[in-house]
Amino acid sequence: MKIILASKSGVRKQILDKYKIDNEVMISNVDEDEVKISLLAEGADPSVISKNLAEIKSIKVSSKNPDRLVLGADSVISLNGKIINKPKSRDEALSILKKLNNSIHYLISSVCISKNGSMIWNHTDTSELKMKNLTDILLTKYLDKIKTETLLAYGVYQIEADGLELFEYVKGDRDSIMGLPIKEIINYIKQYHK
Repeated sequence: MKIILASKSGVRKQILDKYKIDNEVMISNVDEDEVKISLLAEGADPSVISKNLAEIKSIKVSSKNPDRLVLGADSVISLNGKIINKPKSRDEALSILKKLNNSIHYLISSVCISKNGSMIWNHTDTSELKMKNLTDILLTKYLDKIKTETLLAYGVYQIEADGLELFEYVKGDRDSIMGLPIKEIINYIKQYHK
C-alpha cells in the first residue's frame, strides 16, 4: 500500500523511507501563516494549531485523490504557550534562538491521515527540549553552518544535523522531533490498513 505524503518536508519523506513505508509526495500548498493567524485570533493553543494544520494539508490532498491514504503533518514550537514561527530571515532566526536560549520549550508534532477528503485518524506528540545557555557568538556560529533556504524551510534548529549540540536535554522521540511520530503511524496502518 502506497500512502501520499502531503508535505514538502524532505526529512519527513526520509523517515517514511527509513521505515520502508511506500510513499509519494504531493504538496498541499496550504497557506500556513493564514491558518495560524486565523486560529490564533480564535485563541487556539499551539497543539490545536499543529493538529489543524496537519488535518487541513491531509484533507486538501485527499479530496483530490479518492481512495488513497493521505498523511498530513505539522510541527510547531511552543514557548510559554506561544507559537514560535519559522524565521523569515537570518536575523529573525538569531532572535528566535535568543528567545529559546536557556529555556524549556515544547515541540508539538501532529499527523493526520485522511481518505476520501475526510480525516480518519490523527495523533499529536509533544517533546520537551531545554536549550543550553549559549552566547550570541555561539548562536551566530551555529546559524552560519546552516544554508539560508534550509533555515527558512525547516526552522531554527535541525535536530537531525548539528541542532542537537544546542540542547541541555531533549525528552521525546527523535523521529517525532524531526516532524513525524512514525511509531504511531506504523501502528495505525498495521492495525487498520493491511
